[in-house]
Amino acid sequence: MDRTRRTRPLAAVLAATIAAGGLIAATRTAEARPHPATAAEAAPPAAFADTELVRNGGFEAGLDGWTCTAGGAAAAVTSPVHGGTRALKATPAGGDNARCSQTVAVRPDSAYTLSGWVRGGYAYLGASGTGTTDTYTWTPSAADWQKLTTTFRTGPATTSVTLYTHGWYGTPAYHADDLSLTGPGGDPVTVPAAPTGLTAGTPTSSSVPLSWQPVSGATGYTVYRDGAKALSVTGTSATVTGLAANTSYAFQVTATNSAGESPKSPVTTARTAEGGTPGPGPQLPAHALVGYLHASFANGSGYTRMADVPDSWDVVNLAFGEPTSVTSGDIRFSLCPRTECPNVETVDEFKAAIKAKQAAGKKVLISIGGQNGQVQLASTAARDAFVSSVSKIIDEYGLDGLDIDFEGHSLSLNTGDTDFRNPTTPVIVNLISALKTLKAKYGPDFVLTMAPETFFVQLGYQFYGSGPWGGQDPRAGAYLPVIHALRDDLTLLHVQDYNSGPIMGLDNQYHHMGSADFHIAMTDMLLTGFPVAGDAGRFFPALRPEQVAIGLPASPNAGNGHTPPAEVNKALNCLTRKTDCGTYQPHGTWPALRGLMTWSINWDRFNGWEFSRNFDAYGWR
Repeated sequence: MDRTRRTRPLAAVLAATIAAGGLIAATRTAEARPHPATAAEAAPPAAFADTELVRNGGFEAGLDGWTCTAGGAAAAVTSPVHGGTRALKATPAGGDNARCSQTVAVRPDSAYTLSGWVRGGYAYLGASGTGTTDTYTWTPSAADWQKLTTTFRTGPATTSVTLYTHGWYGTPAYHADDLSLTGPGGDPVTVPAAPTGLTAGTPTSSSVPLSWQPVSGATGYTVYRDGAKALSVTGTSATVTGLAANTSYAFQVTATNSAGESPKSPVTTARTAEGGTPGPGPQLPAHALVGYLHASFANGSGYTRMADVPDSWDVVNLAFGEPTSVTSGDIRFSLCPRTECPNVETVDEFKAAIKAKQAAGKKVLISIGGQNGQVQLASTAARDAFVSSVSKIIDEYGLDGLDIDFEGHSLSLNTGDTDFRNPTTPVIVNLISALKTLKAKYGPDFVLTMAPETFFVQLGYQFYGSGPWGGQDPRAGAYLPVIHALRDDLTLLHVQDYNSGPIMGLDNQYHHMGSADFHIAMTDMLLTGFPVAGDAGRFFPALRPEQVAIGLPASPNAGNGHTPPAEVNKALNCLTRKTDCGTYQPHGTWPALRGLMTWSINWDRFNGWEFSRNFDAYGWR
């Protein structure tokens, strides 16, 4: 959260980077650059074999034999063509690189040559699943048809490989034609068997987690809900979201590969939980208002004493506890100096006011971080200092819990840390450990909330860390492993839907802050779940609606992206009632959505309490 009226440095970076395509451009440069040693360079020369293995490599039969991503607008066109009468045309869009792929049967420990003709924008041709070193070749542009060729050798147990061609995000359409793979043909790919062992985990009021046993020869799986296709994944687990509370559903799953789809598995039934189930920690009101109180500093909004905070606020986050240095982990908190805040209360008065709020059923937390409070728990010593110092603050002021508001460069992912479910970066791992320790110390009544920016959460739908080849901003999506590891302990997540650049939603369209559409799209991602960096095998599961609040600025002075009350109400109507939804259609209806968070109580007072009064007047059902 910003102490001033101006946009935070990260917000400026985000707006400039995302809106101008900088993050995408950085990624493009990294991925487009071939690896120092491709498989073609490392492997011995492949022996020529005259068996053609690609099915419909000239696209004369349209897209038969090929699987193309939905957003790539792939089609077989009659002009331009390299040979025959048709060629592939595919157009990258947003987070879709217009990939078309085909899985073919091969022989183990054998040499293959992959080639094809391309033209237009960035065009890639490659093979994955080789069992050795996957390979690709590419061209940044080709005004006329250009041949791409690469070779590879299969591993000792490899019986199939996936060939693919794709463009690059935000670049013009590419054309491909006469794709060819020559080498020893393998045994024909057969339709896989039906999956077994389908089981349902613990349902929430709006989702059911599923898992099953892997099937030999399968390259993907399709989940069915009450006989209708719900989603497709590459792994052996999935979470079906957007369900109604206290409702029974029947689930089945099939296995797929290039030969087709298996029969459906036996039916597994599960019943969702009743709506309104409180999240972990002490029970909050069914619909809560969360606000930050500038307790340790002053700005243009003026200082507000704890005793003067209106009863509208259910959770008050004290801003901020800050470290003695970026890497110390030693967090300190003190009231605003009288020279800066002439009307500041005494420490005893402050503590008494906290007790009075708690006696009225309110929760008061210490918020760690903010714009100036960079916290990097890069060592176990810093982790332990964090636990010890935060505990002292909580105990001294008799607080109910902790809010994590890490911004700037507090959280980032090391190169190679690509799976949010199993993070390896020390600042991530140590933060998770510290929060679990605090939760265990204070027990089930401990309130834990988080206030990340969209850059650290929803941007993870497109980008995660520095990416598979490096070059991306390592902070992209960096909150996801923390949220995921603490989801059973997390009371509230209220992402800051402000000071943000455009963010892509689950509709693969960019959404802009300040409108109902932005809040609907960003919240839908949290309540539906999403594949991280587009990888269906690494799916970030949905949170419970009781765990989610929408973060907004209280006034135009509080931060970029102020949303007028009428637009706030439209967002709430859409998410809780499926009315006033506008252009973005969410994947479910969540009447148990917890509420709203704002930066800040001080700025709301400065603006005549418009934000909190609108919350109080909203017709929650």
